[in-house]
Amino acid sequence: MLPALSRIGRRRSLRAGAAAVVVLGLLLWWLLPLGNPAPNGTLTFSTGVRSGVYQRYGERLEGALAKDLPEVSIRLQTSEGSQQNIARVATGKADFTIATTDAVATYLRDRKPGADRLRGCVRLYDDYIQLVVERGSDIRRVADLRGKTVAVGQPGSGVRLVADRLMTAAGLDPVADVTAVPVGIDTMPKLLEDGRLDAFFWSGGLPTTAVADLSARFSIRLVPLEDPLIRQLQAAGGSTRFYRSAVMPADAYRDAQQGQAVPTVAVANVLVTTDRTSAAMTEAFTRTVIDSRDRIGREVHAAQLVDLRTAIYTDPLPLHEGAKRYYRSVKP
Repeated sequence: MLPALSRIGRRRSLRAGAAAVVVLGLLLWWLLPLGNPAPNGTLTFSTGVRSGVYQRYGERLEGALAKDLPEVSIRLQTSEGSQQNIARVATGKADFTIATTDAVATYLRDRKPGADRLRGCVRLYDDYIQLVVERGSDIRRVADLRGKTVAVGQPGSGVRLVADRLMTAAGLDPVADVTAVPVGIDTMPKLLEDGRLDAFFWSGGLPTTAVADLSARFSIRLVPLEDPLIRQLQAAGGSTRFYRSAVMPADAYRDAQQGQAVPTVAVANVLVTTDRTSAAMTEAFTRTVIDSRDRIGREVHAAQLVDLRTAIYTDPLPLHEGAKRYYRSVKP
């Protein structure tokens, strides 16, 4: 009798051991990405000029990505802005970037190299077009720039694109009617302060640190961009449909605005990659962008405006498959 009981006990123990192995295997399968390795490798993120919002946002995002994707090495690459950013990603010289939707649409319209490979990940925050002059300036509208020396952004920037379009909409020839200075926001404020510029255009999130710092030490004013100028701008069609009327809140630059909201033009930014980037990498990258919003937003105010409810709308670009996976995973 005792040997029989012993055999039964051993069989029960074996069955229990086998069940434990199965449970442990299932737990390991669930907890460890055995069939779906974590993203690894090196990524290049094309940003913007050193004192611009793209660069500041990219620096904070780099830290968040380092935490969430420890096997991925992120390399930031400064740029002239949206137009150069798009060209870099489309041609494989960078993996991710931020660019304005008007610049993206223009690249697609012109069928430039790699345009068909571009994909969207996240609609980010809006850029606000800022026309900055000395407070005592006689420039009250864009048409008053005739004969003036105006910083219009570097050739590869998004601000250059919209500055030329705004001046054209106001009846100016951007080449013949102004002395255009092709510099970025890292240079514009000092040139205005030194009297070497009459005005400068900037396109960026609010507030842009370089403009805020200038307003704290030098008396400036923001020129309103109002209808019918905006209607004329949009009438050109095509990529100009991405411009919309907006208002800079009175507290965006307190010293410059003196309690007054300023009408202007806004255009959305999108996080861009290509179909070369794996779905796993893009899904993880997209998740970090959304999850790090509040943390980055404490230092880069524009990041606070990233909204999961609108992030999926990356028009004019189709969503990358990895971004689709992320949005499906967080869908209520």
